[in-house]
Amino acid sequence: MTAIAQLEENRTVEGVYAVAKKQRLRTKNGAPYLALELVDPSGRIAARVWNDVELLDGRFGEGDAVRVLGRVERFRDSLQLDVRTIEPAAEVDPAAMAPAMRRDADEIEGFLEFLTAEVHNDGLRGLVTKVLAVAPLRTYPATPDGHHSYAGGLLEHTVGVATICRELCQLHPRLRPDLLLSAALVHDVGRTRELGPPPIFQPTEEGKLLGHVHLGLRMLEDAHAPAELLHAVACHHDVRAARTAEAAVLYHANQLDAVAATRPVEAP
Repeated sequence: MTAIAQLEENRTVEGVYAVAKKQRLRTKNGAPYLALELVDPSGRIAARVWNDVELLDGRFGEGDAVRVLGRVERFRDSLQLDVRTIEPAAEVDPAAMAPAMRRDADEIEGFLEFLTAEVHNDGLRGLVTKVLAVAPLRTYPATPDGHHSYAGGLLEHTVGVATICRELCQLHPRLRPDLLLSAALVHDVGRTRELGPPPIFQPTEEGKLLGHVHLGLRMLEDAHAPAELLHAVACHHDVRAARTAEAAVLYHANQLDAVAATRPVEAP
């Protein structure tokens, strides 16, 4: 079985993947085809079913694990799988096929615990601990299709943003470290309410209507978060709305970690 990260152009491959997206479309000539996104712990790839569409369409749905035989082709500078046969892989748990982080999740959770302990205010540290206890960061991506878009990406991104904020507090003592670090640790907890389970991470009904920022603020309000913490979380995608230095710093730390994780770099 071939992992997605190992796929090479002009190779015939067989593998077991999860169906993250499935659409039934038509070519310019009106012929039906299936546009898929297949995932496994190593990554994701676009796939197309051109033949036997009526037969194969009924065999599987989004979120299913499937066994695929196909050929890897290049389309618009990206690899794409031309699917020849596809059938359910009932013996495989689809949730286990979600793209996953390459770093050790237990180690990163250790960093998260260390950063939480760095909040010296008892009330804020207790609030952060309470909220994180009901937010399984290692299960979810930070974004469905952008930066850290894999299971555990939310944990990795949270630790990244909080680490940046902690370092900035040491460089700029004027900042309130307990407030900024607390906001960084909980700024994206709403993702765990916005997104459904792996491997699709399809937005929930609440997620579609409210988004992760609003849902995160709900979680923090239920934990009796102070107004300045709520404000920083509310502004972490909108620096123009920031009324405190900590809120503005959180916005930039969030952007910096996202850029560092996604912007292409030159090979040495």
